[in-house]
Parts: sequence; structure tokens; C-alpha cells
Amino acid sequence: MSRMQLALNVDDLDEAVTFYSKLFNTTPAKVKPGYANFAVAEPPLKLVLLENPGKGGTINHLGVEVESSETVHAEIARLTGEGLFTEEEINTTCCFATQDKVWVTGPAGEKWEVYTVLADSETFGTSPQHLEESTAGESGVCCGGPAAKTAETEPAQSCC
Repeated sequence: MSRMQLALNVDDLDEAVTFYSKLFNTTPAKVKPGYANFAVAEPPLKLVLLENPGKGGTINHLGVEVESSETVHAEIARLTGEGLFTEEEINTTCCFATQDKVWVTGPAGEKWEVYTVLADSETFGTSPQHLEESTAGESGVCCGGPAAKTAETEPAQSCC
């Protein structure tokens, strides 16, 4: 099963979880500090909420969750063959999960990922943030959630 992913920045995680639980008539699949995700059955959607005060209501990134690493690798080959620049992250930890993924950037700068979850993780992110390292201001951060913030910089804009 594949499903679309929508990662949203939210000002207040608790308020957003309450709203989206009602909207999609389901509870979150995972809630961690500054982070929540929903595995919505109908419509098939992975909704990711990243607490980024002052950025609420904006898209963090978009994605397609796929069933296997083989599918991720097939997408890497296909996207590369189409001439789209890809950034691979294999066996990376991001958004409290170990994942294989590939990133592409759309024509307006929007970040898209094709990914599969390999396992749950107790840490938000431990891999270098390839796409937004200069924005995040540090390595070992992903997605733009609370772990991605520093005193001098804005949050990273993509991951998970």
C-alpha cells in the first residue's frame, strides 16, 4: 500500500492533534514532543504534524510512503532517469523512525520524499540533514521539528 504524506507545520501541537483527530475520525499513530503523525485509512494519508511556532498552517514537506526499500530504490533509479536531482538517505533516522528515502525538489522549491519506514526509533533524528543543513545550522537534525531549531536559525524545512 502506498499513501500520500502531508507534513504540516503547526503552532500548537496539542490543538492540532485535537483538530485532526476530529477531522479524520482517528487518533494519532505516534505522538512525541513536538511531533505527531496520523495513519489515516480513508483517504489513505500519512499526516505529519511538526510543532514550529510562528510557521503554523504552512507545508513543511510532501511525500509518498511506500511499502519497501526496494520500491524506494526503484524510485531513485526512475527519478534519476527522468533527470530529476535526487538526494538519497538510506537507513536514516528521522521523525522517530528509521527510514530509507529519496528527496526531490519541485519547480517551486517544494520538498518531496519517497520513503519507507524500517523501524520505530526513540530519537527524532540522528542522520545528517542533507537537504537543509545550512538552514538547520547543524547536523543530526531532520524535518524542522523542535530538535531542528537553534538560537540563531530557523527550523529545517524537510524530512520524514
